Amino acid sequence: MASFSQCSSAQKLQKRAPVEFGQVYAQKWVAGVKGGGSGINVFIPVKNTSVVLDSIFFRGQKAKLEFNNDKETFYVGRFQTPMNQKQDIILSSDMKEEAKNELPQPIEEMPFEINDDECVITYRKGKRTFYYKISNIQMEQPLHYPSAPPKGQ
Repeated sequence: MASFSQCSSAQKLQKRAPVEFGQVYAQKWVAGVKGGGSGINVFIPVKNTSVVLDSIFFRGQKAKLEFNNDKETFYVGRFQTPMNQKQDIILSSDMKEEAKNELPQPIEEMPFEINDDECVITYRKGKRTFYYKISNIQMEQPLHYPSAPPKGQ
């Protein structure tokens, strides 16, 4: 399920998984209201919590991993996609009004070359950060919410 390789960048991928993973999967979602958003969530089930996972690189983006320990123990990385995003842009002759517009997020350069069915997770041991690539991420059926998704989903 998980594989490894070394990239030409300064980041070295680890050969051994930091924890035992279940089947990692991704799921697209889209809100049913205009401007409600859309995205892809990547779910990483873990068998134990001996190591805390930190971040995830997936499809050209990076996100912090959120820990969930409800019915099963897993991490989730949440990525926004451009479809159905809120478009509140203020156009005005008054520069003070236009200054209220949100600045675009800078694009972070990907330190890894990965396929669409792969991700790289980061985790820490002491002061060092380690990287591990997970392959064969399964795509689940998309979720189509009737409204914006509840916070935390």
